[in-house]
Amino acid sequence: GYTWDEGKTYPFRGMGVGLMPTLREVFEAIPDGRFLINFKSRRAEEGEVLAAMLNANPEWEKQVFGVYGGEKPTRIVRNLVEGMPGYDKSSIVSCLGQYVAMGWSGFVPGVCRNTFVAVPGNIAPWLWGWPHKFTQRMADAGSRVILLGPFDGGGGSAGIDFEEQLGMVPENFDGLVWTNRVETLGNLIGQKD
Repeated sequence: GYTWDEGKTYPFRGMGVGLMPTLREVFEAIPDGRFLINFKSRRAEEGEVLAAMLNANPEWEKQVFGVYGGEKPTRIVRNLVEGMPGYDKSSIVSCLGQYVAMGWSGFVPGVCRNTFVAVPGNIAPWLWGWPHKFTQRMADAGSRVILLGPFDGGGGSAGIDFEEQLGMVPENFDGLVWTNRVETLGNLIGQKD
């Protein structure tokens, strides 16, 4: 699999059977694919390596839908790869917090512009103009809204993962819906349009 430091940290990686492909192999094997890259660590080096890889290979850059996860690598890629959307926990807290305070006026904070705005389903009703005016404001600011599952204070990206959570997805929702159970909920989410 991929290691940012050429295998120094995990020297046995790459020695097994049925190995995880490298990112380069994935891009080459699925040239029409669209990928959302999740940084599991907070290591800046991972963002630097991905940014260099994408900037050196513009066709791969087109395959990356966005980045999210660890704050340092996510922000590095967003800063070094022109137009790359992404989010991390603190950017979302800042975006939504500022929007809750000022959204009544129609103002969209800078941290919410030209990116992804991930919105936990149980926070969404508190946002000015939710759902359609909010998603339109974000679109006008160059951003796409991702509706997540309910925020529970834990780590990770909670999705709309259970049928009873489908009520969080507004009718004719024009944002993206995050699920970790696309094999069972994908069709049900699609039926809400």
